[in-house]
Amino acid sequence: MNHDLSPAGTAHVPVLRLGDVLLITLQGDLHDGAAEQLQQDVAESIVRSRVTGVVIDISGVEIVDSFLGRVLAEIAAGARLLAARTVVAGMRPAVAITLVELGLTLSGLRTALSTEAALELLAASPDDPRRETR
Repeated sequence: MNHDLSPAGTAHVPVLRLGDVLLITLQGDLHDGAAEQLQQDVAESIVRSRVTGVVIDISGVEIVDSFLGRVLAEIAAGARLLAARTVVAGMRPAVAITLVELGLTLSGLRTALSTEAALELLAASPDDPRRETR
């Protein structure tokens, strides 16, 4: 699924399918309406496509606030309920420091340094030791 604009004209975040994985690339700020739409798009795409993983690439995000942290955690929680694992890829050091300072642990989310590493993490079986954060 690749949406550019919603009917109201609000920018949409593309949700792309790569085999058994959905790839979401966040660029810049994610506003309330776009965040809600993204959560709905991801859940619908998981069910429709029967994917087993979700990769959220945040390498284009300069700042993560508590709102975006909550959105990422909610996407992961929804995906988990629909039997898909979520990995956040491309976190910048400043973003990681900010998340720690805000006290956001993003429980349920695995992280990877790159999209490629995230895909490898999801390809590993749940019991595989390679599933550890890369």
